Amino acid sequence: MALRNIRVDDDEILRKKSKVVKEITPRTAELIDDMIETVHENNGIGLAAVQVGVLKRICIVTVEPPEIELPEPAEGEEENEVMEPVEINPLIHNNGEDLVIINPEIIPREGDEETDNEGCLSVPGKFGLVTRPFHITLKAFDRNLEPYELEAEGLFARAICHECDHMDGILYTDKVEGELHDVSEIMPLDEEEELLEEEADITPQEEA
Repeated sequence: MALRNIRVDDDEILRKKSKVVKEITPRTAELIDDMIETVHENNGIGLAAVQVGVLKRICIVTVEPPEIELPEPAEGEEENEVMEPVEINPLIHNNGEDLVIINPEIIPREGDEETDNEGCLSVPGKFGLVTRPFHITLKAFDRNLEPYELEAEGLFARAICHECDHMDGILYTDKVEGELHDVSEIMPLDEEEELLEEEADITPQEEA
């Protein structure tokens, strides 16, 4: 795996539409691994292929899906008879953390929306209010190009919608309600400095 450079908001490629993935070649598999490493190295919650300069309909979301609530045992049943471990498909969730999304289709629940702050690795240091569906159904393909479907809500749904917008050349800044704000306006200065240090992969000692 290798880190890839993230394109920023003045790069023309971010405004181009990505192409459908028809097969998983060794280069595509390498791209997915590199994207996972890159998004974690940059402390992101999502990353689209176009953000690293590749026009493929692929993105990674690092927000963990909601925990599945198992049913309570019926009267007279032993707890371990119904409370079985939930198996998570590693091809989809990568140990419950990283969701690989290829050729997605998003179906929002009508009338169920939420407005909250968003940021983007391609628009560093900025945040803005965006309204997104609170609950969605995602139909997509995993890294083996096998189809899957899942339900998502809250931040998980927001991250999926945000990254899938990238595939159509749409940035969250196109949907911001009001003005963009600096990181310092929504978090204390010391937290902002820590965030910037993490993004640059440096420490205060290395700056001295």
